Amino acid sequence: MDKSYSNGKLRPSKQRDRILELLRHTGIHPTAQWVYDQMVKEFPHLSMGNVYRNINILLKQGLIKKIDFGSTFDRLDANTSRHYHFVCETCSAITDLQIPYDPSLDQRVNANTHFAVNRHKIQFYGHCEKCVPNTKKEKDP
Repeated sequence: MDKSYSNGKLRPSKQRDRILELLRHTGIHPTAQWVYDQMVKEFPHLSMGNVYRNINILLKQGLIKKIDFGSTFDRLDANTSRHYHFVCETCSAITDLQIPYDPSLDQRVNANTHFAVNRHKIQFYGHCEKCVPNTKKEKDP
């Protein structure tokens, strides 16, 4: 079923609005399954297909970003500004880093290669503050 108006604009959607609200108000970078689990309480007839369709619309509109770290499930981010992430190698938590995005990296690559860089993506990996004590215990004899 086509969800658009004849003029090409999308119809308003309570489910899509709620997905965006959930993503904007969570401190985590959730999966589509997490979104579904949160929303099914409010929308009992919700399907995963509806969640994926609405997520894809929000992605196309540029209101959210997909974070692909090569894991089984993509993660979602409502912070569409250019920023870096920290990924915990123990618990898989993804955290926005509060350090400035550095566009000079693009300029440095452009100046030193024959490439035309538009943007870059850098992730930092290690152990989050919750997991650091656990990794120290594992290393102790």
